Amino acid sequence: MKFHGYKPSSAGELKTPPRASKAMKMKAVVAAIALAAALAAPLLLLHTRFPAPAAERPEPPAQQAAEILLPLPKPKSGVVLEEALLNRRSVREWVPEPLELEDLALLLWAAQGVTEFAGWYRRTAPSAGATYPLEVYVVVGERGVRNGTSYLEAGVYKYNPLRHSLTLVARGDRRRELWEAALRQDWVRDAPASIVICAVYERTTRRYGERGYRYVHMEAGHAGQNIYLQAAALGLGTVAVGAFDDEALAKAIGAQPNEAPLYVFPVGVPRERYRLTFEGLRELYEATRRG
Repeated sequence: MKFHGYKPSSAGELKTPPRASKAMKMKAVVAAIALAAALAAPLLLLHTRFPAPAAERPEPPAQQAAEILLPLPKPKSGVVLEEALLNRRSVREWVPEPLELEDLALLLWAAQGVTEFAGWYRRTAPSAGATYPLEVYVVVGERGVRNGTSYLEAGVYKYNPLRHSLTLVARGDRRRELWEAALRQDWVRDAPASIVICAVYERTTRRYGERGYRYVHMEAGHAGQNIYLQAAALGLGTVAVGAFDDEALAKAIGAQPNEAPLYVFPVGVPRERYRLTFEGLRELYEATRRG
């Protein structure tokens, strides 16, 4: 008997028709897949119940630090410059009240904020050759900065002058670490927040050489006085702190290796607010001129 599509082999065996051969191969593949799934199921269950050790697990993708856009600068205090100069004082005692986010934003803007674009971004403090070597951090305590009915998360933040924003560097209340680094000056520990000014000297010294170090320190002084005056205008108090362990302070705020800490400005609502008048100033000068 002859069948279409195959013929007897030389050994008298029959060859499988081509269509039948494909069908059988397909059945074999399906059977193999089913068998593999059946064998893998218990292993999958075992892996689910007993996950791989932590060292073998892939690391989750790093989360990008959230940016906090600060309230834009606007007139708030109603205090003229002369009044701010008259009432500028170093304050070391605070009442247990938080700062307002709007006030913190003005303090940061006063330190290093942008004022205009003139081919480069001018800032509130002058800088030699517009090299702008300063970097500004904020250490915020627990419930230290209020934003409406909520509070800014306790932690260390870095100020971005061009965007007038904060980026979280480290979570948690770091005031104790800052206090330890600042040789245990209690006003650093007790203030609801502290502004820390660091310098990247290379930005200025690569243009001006050794003299650039002097220019950087001058600029830090300009920024520091701006903080003082803005604090006085807002009815807040601050004090310039320069006594600290450089390495410990840099570690406390998570500074970059090329950022050298120069200043700490603890800020808060003063326990005693100075309210001097220009009439009192006139009497003071009359007394000194008589003497």
